[in-house]
Amino acid sequence: MLDKPTDRTIFQNAWVVDDVEAACMRWVREMGVGPFFVTQYTDQFSDITYRGKPAELGMIVALAQAGPVQVELIQPTVEVCAYRDSVAPGNTGFHHMCVWTLDMEADTEYFERLGYPAANRGRAGTTEFAYFDTRPLMGCMLEVVTRNDGIVERFAQIARAAEGWDGRDPIRR
Repeated sequence: MLDKPTDRTIFQNAWVVDDVEAACMRWVREMGVGPFFVTQYTDQFSDITYRGKPAELGMIVALAQAGPVQVELIQPTVEVCAYRDSVAPGNTGFHHMCVWTLDMEADTEYFERLGYPAANRGRAGTTEFAYFDTRPLMGCMLEVVTRNDGIVERFAQIARAAEGWDGRDPIRR
């Protein structure tokens, strides 16, 4: 196991949707999951690549906690991206599971050696991320994100908001 640098703890499952607010409300009504924290990403990213070439990435993201797993709903705002590799416009579908990394370069080398290239890669501030195309292995992509105090605290805030949530204020910005 020492040659596998990624932390294998899956902490997030993500779906691509066409209307993030409508999808949030379905999760709230039908699954009792919430509240959802919604953020639009337009120019927060840097060093974005798609299949190894410079690219743009934009999306509206909603995050909520469902027990030990974070639920992410993603509405892409660009057409050429890892999300559209798996889920065509007009459809909703499971896209990826997410794990932490302490060494993005080692993980990239590991997954590419296995034949799972990075579909998208980039950073938001100090947080680096990559979506590895692991669909031949598990039917979905695998997102790998650098673990740092800022993102861990933000995710902990989202998890705390779900504890004993009474259904009020289901979408938060």
